[in-house]
Amino acid sequence: MKYKGKGLLIILFITILGGCSVSDAAQEAESKELENGTKIKFRTNEEQLEIYKNDSWSPFFVKGVNMGATLPGYFPGAHAIKKEDYLRWFEMINEMGANTIRIYTIHDPAFYQALVEFNQDHTEDPLYFMQGVWSPVNLLKEKNDAWSPEVTKQFKDEMSDAIGAVSGDITLPEDPGNASGEYTADASSYLVAWHIGTEWDPEMVENTNKQHKEDPLFQGDYFETTKEASAFESWLAELMDDLAKKEEAIGWQHPITFTNWITTDPLEHPDEPFVMEDLVSVDATHIQRTDEAGYFASFHAYPYYPDFLRYTDKYDNVKNEEGKVDTYKGYLQELKEYHEDMPIMITEFGVPASRGNAHFGPLGRDQGGHTDTEQGKQNVDMLQHIYQEDYAGAIVFTWQDEWFKKTWNTMGLEDPHRRPFWYNNLSVEMSYGLLGMYPDKQDELTIDGDLSDWDELDKGESQTLSTALTDFNVANDEGYVYLSGHLPEDYDAKEDTVYFGVNSLNGGKKNPESLQGKTLDDGLETLVQLGGDNESEVLIAPSYDFHQRMYDNAPDDDNDSNMHSWKLAVSRKVNSSEVDKTLPFEEVPVGEMKQSSTSEASQADWAVQGDVIEVRIPWSLLGLSDPSSKQAISYSSKEQEEATMQMEKIEGIRFIPWIVKQGSETVEGVEGQTVSVKDYPLYNWDEWQKVEYEEQLKQSYYMMQDAFTNME
Repeated sequence: MKYKGKGLLIILFITILGGCSVSDAAQEAESKELENGTKIKFRTNEEQLEIYKNDSWSPFFVKGVNMGATLPGYFPGAHAIKKEDYLRWFEMINEMGANTIRIYTIHDPAFYQALVEFNQDHTEDPLYFMQGVWSPVNLLKEKNDAWSPEVTKQFKDEMSDAIGAVSGDITLPEDPGNASGEYTADASSYLVAWHIGTEWDPEMVENTNKQHKEDPLFQGDYFETTKEASAFESWLAELMDDLAKKEEAIGWQHPITFTNWITTDPLEHPDEPFVMEDLVSVDATHIQRTDEAGYFASFHAYPYYPDFLRYTDKYDNVKNEEGKVDTYKGYLQELKEYHEDMPIMITEFGVPASRGNAHFGPLGRDQGGHTDTEQGKQNVDMLQHIYQEDYAGAIVFTWQDEWFKKTWNTMGLEDPHRRPFWYNNLSVEMSYGLLGMYPDKQDELTIDGDLSDWDELDKGESQTLSTALTDFNVANDEGYVYLSGHLPEDYDAKEDTVYFGVNSLNGGKKNPESLQGKTLDDGLETLVQLGGDNESEVLIAPSYDFHQRMYDNAPDDDNDSNMHSWKLAVSRKVNSSEVDKTLPFEEVPVGEMKQSSTSEASQADWAVQGDVIEVRIPWSLLGLSDPSSKQAISYSSKEQEEATMQMEKIEGIRFIPWIVKQGSETVEGVEGQTVSVKDYPLYNWDEWQKVEYEEQLKQSYYMMQDAFTNME
């Protein structure tokens, strides 16, 4: 399915839902009325959540998926997602077997309208949701004290707005970066729970505790703290008490939780090498709720971070079904045991399907470097562990890919103001979705060696570049440059290596070894190497190699006289006094070009059939920091220590193709000993301000579907 701009439909097949429209007369889901007239649909009971249905309470395991608030081409708060998008997604999520959607913050009115409308047509199997309330993160960082009056007021105001949005009784003014509009749909009967806050900064938590250690414990009408509670935990109790009080005033009670993560969990991790990752605890057991709806603990728990999950021997006796030590499973067991007698839920877990990788994890649970199928396998595995350990729910991260997000090891190679406008598959944070948001030509150009789909492109979508080797057609979208053409003769997999030299700036490598002694008058930034006995990959010139330029601790390349492999850092070198060891600098190669015959169809980067060759190259591997505005990483030094590379505008790209046969010193397609790069035509594409993208369910969706539907 293809979309453009603000979700404007170009090609779409939709099953029209229900005929219901949201109105004041929309039928609520069944709920219980308490003696004081307050309604309640969900509650906590011992270690589980319960739902009121068919005049009785029954266990409810949350089978959930997180959902972001934007689309490709937009930052959050830009009103990008429309009602028809939500309705389409809800159908897919329902078919996946999930029963709950978690949103981190207030969405636009369209979300609540669509949810109520969808559920009017699905009364027997409605979709419920968990409403998040976003922390005032910037103010928290500035004040470094949760009890700051400005922080508390801003947080309470946000909770009031969220109550109004959920109950359909508020109009929020335009505010850049935030949801706004008239909220008229009452979704209260579909709300599982409130989920307040974000992942807490441990330094802020510690400072709050120090600044207010003599403050009295909190005791409110609905929440109170135990004598062991810290000042930060008392602050959370006050916030949740305020939320419960305001909600009761409009006639509802719902369970409440606050966000937590492994970094501020209540457990001790003596093998954690980074002090900030085990500095302070936020303990849900130090807070109690006194009314019927209840309260539960929730955690974001990913398998690759913090690093104690890689180094600890605490869980050596915890094995998976294959008999291997499983630290994630061990962590889940310990965390569950600590929170005995109260429900606990994992509200974020998952791994991304991406070319890039940002951190190693045990048992291959890396933060990236996975195919769609590998993503599904890892996500299902974690889901089953959570379920088997008797948690109250599991909410996978996340529903849709999010192009605007940044990743620590690629953000220095991007224009931060232009991230939503292109698809950078090196950035893992944008690729957690079960619903892939792919560049425009994902379905139009299949990398299979059959060029008939090129004939279907609209006029002007491709250019023909004439070179000494042959003529090539070139096209692009938000993620890739595509090349296709006929080689001078049939490709011989055992003998032929095909090269595409790439020139976009002044500098680079003028005499790569594969040119067999020939020299270019201007250098190559990157070199695409395909087939033969060599690894098929994109290589980068030593003088241009961002990896070597950004990280002083990166290992020297074995061959500085030739092109380097494209690599990303996954861990910096650290001398840790916490565990008395040095953690090495770690890196991964990311330039591999996968051939269609050896990879999943969606992962294929090149293909040959007879004399036909077809290639797609990620913009990021060509050195582009924002292809939508033609910005590339320059040869200038980085702006800050290990931070951001400088960028410059380019005119376009020149491709210099050639072929070398195994054992031959002949270079086919490059004439003369000295070659003028400007003799090769410039590929000059149009800049863009709006994106087109393809929605496509990943294989991981279908694997999660099997897992969800097979749960009791």
